[in-house]
Amino acid sequence: MNIEDKPIRIAMIIGKWVGGGVESVIMNYYRHIDRNKIQFDFICDEDSTNIPYEEIEKLGGKVIIVPPYQKVFKYIKELKRIFKQNNYKIVHSNINTLSVFPLYAAKKVNVPIRIAHSHSSINKSKKELLRNIIKIILKNFSKTYATHYFACSQQAGISQFGEKTFNDGKIEIIKNAISLDDFSFNKNIRNKIREELGIKNNDLVIGHVGRFVKTKNHDLIVDIFNELYKENKNYKLMLIGQGPLQEIIKQKVKDLGIENQVIFLGQQSNTSKYYQAMDLFLFPSLYEGLGMVFVEAQVSALPSIASTEVPQEAKVSDRAYFIGLDEPIKEWTKKIKEVINQERKVDTKRIKEAGYDIEIETKKLEKIYQNMMK
Repeated sequence: MNIEDKPIRIAMIIGKWVGGGVESVIMNYYRHIDRNKIQFDFICDEDSTNIPYEEIEKLGGKVIIVPPYQKVFKYIKELKRIFKQNNYKIVHSNINTLSVFPLYAAKKVNVPIRIAHSHSSINKSKKELLRNIIKIILKNFSKTYATHYFACSQQAGISQFGEKTFNDGKIEIIKNAISLDDFSFNKNIRNKIREELGIKNNDLVIGHVGRFVKTKNHDLIVDIFNELYKENKNYKLMLIGQGPLQEIIKQKVKDLGIENQVIFLGQQSNTSKYYQAMDLFLFPSLYEGLGMVFVEAQVSALPSIASTEVPQEAKVSDRAYFIGLDEPIKEWTKKIKEVINQERKVDTKRIKEAGYDIEIETKKLEKIYQNMMK
């Protein structure tokens, strides 16, 4: 193979790999990209969990472990060494406002293409005030060392890089695309999973996928479910994910006396089959850059209800609904009861046109990388 024929090797900055939405998005693109043209080296903090080493290596990539970004001087020093040693031409950072650190390191060793990718937006809620202040401070430096700007949605792009940058056409929107075939509704899978989990035919399953962190608002999910269950004992709640608040939510469920109605499934590598078993998807996040799982739920033909903090760009079907976080719980339960029994069908054409088909979007990303190199 001539050196010109070798794939473009990209340093993909992940930060702390914990099996969240950002990692899922990147892996979706990685599985579908032409790896004869583009290859990823995943640079992860040493306190990561759930890194799929075997799959990455099988696909021709590498995992490189670095000190956590909290040890900022060691972190930058090690990144500079790695960037220089591997002679990367592209560093693509996915850690939102913290991208200032790896992109600074990349600039110091003359990496020519430095991408800052915004996967989230700044939370307006007072519940995460300190975190917001840090984000706002770092946001001012988000463009300092970047040569290119990516975002998962218009809202995420404006939040991190500013409205003028977006209006000037300088932000490339890279949608959180998925494999539509993997998430399409399948009645046989639905029946199999429900049987495995002991869910009866007449049970109504409210589902949620997300890390147990404040952002995902599990407190409200449980409160909404508790009100539904008081009215109808056929309701069940399915929670997929892990995180620091998991035990607190489990205790809350126990205190409410509904532990037999709530199914905690932990971290799952294949969430698509569990969407089939649900009857409605609930997503009352405090804030989101996009809300990939909300899109996945709609592709699975689920009626889906999110907070108004989730961008409208995540609405890809007529079965997506939005409710304000300041609305009383009865408004959430009213809408759930109104839409939960909808027929499971989906408009695939609309989803493709919205930019969520991984087969189409991967080709676009390949061209973006190749044009940068030119």
